[in-house]
Amino acid sequence: MSKPKVSVLMPIYNTNPDFLKESIDSILMQSFKDFEFLILNDSPDNLLLDDVVKSYDDKRIIYLKNKCNMGISQSRNKLLDLAKGEYIAIFDHDDISLPHRLEQEVAFLDAHPNVGCVSGWSQFFGHKNKLFCTPECDTDIRIMMTQDNYISHTACMIRKSVLEKYDIRYKEEYSPVEDYKLCVDLMDVTELYNIQDVFVKYRVHSNNTSKRLQILARNLSKKVRLETANKYLAYRLEYERRYKPYDFKLFGVIPFLRIRAKKNKKMVYLFAVLPILKF
Repeated sequence: MSKPKVSVLMPIYNTNPDFLKESIDSILMQSFKDFEFLILNDSPDNLLLDDVVKSYDDKRIIYLKNKCNMGISQSRNKLLDLAKGEYIAIFDHDDISLPHRLEQEVAFLDAHPNVGCVSGWSQFFGHKNKLFCTPECDTDIRIMMTQDNYISHTACMIRKSVLEKYDIRYKEEYSPVEDYKLCVDLMDVTELYNIQDVFVKYRVHSNNTSKRLQILARNLSKKVRLETANKYLAYRLEYERRYKPYDFKLFGVIPFLRIRAKKNKKMVYLFAVLPILKF
């Protein structure tokens, strides 16, 4: 039996059964068909999730259960070890992949051997509705990575050969921002790219990991951000050059007008807080 082109990896943990069904459906309905779909249950006592996954009669689904709760990083690494595909598609258990996602990412990686990780935009929905637009080219991504993770993890696809060659894994000590750390580790060894298209609908709800562990996530994100900014000083300085506010001060002291750059726009603020002009 030939190996699949793509391994879709999805750890699940006490997932809302309705959300899980929507997530599974979104992968099985992809326009690209040559994949295996590895689902790992890290909440083995939750029998409702067994019922949801086992209701599907699709040979591409490989359902696994941890004997006990291992945590997100160890579960993700276990899936990486089991994956047989040339490319690894990351996917979270409560999101929705748009039908063209895998097809476009595979086509891009096939055509660009220098790129080891490709992702796209995410559309937030649920309690918060917004479009998470990420920079396109490698240099711009690197500049923004000194501030936060600008690779949408749930929408990304990675060459397995890059992960294996450089022994890149999810690091448990960085959970729940293990995804940010992984993307920074990838930045050390390969080029990154964001296709300028929405690939995933990202569900925002009260049980998001980032909501339950806000303080820890904020502290660890700061740690990764500082490590990245110090390691890539030139990119951090370029970020400051592009986006640091410029103040016009009265009497050289009172900030009267502030100009702040954001993406391709500039905002002018009166007394540094009141927006009065966009250009």
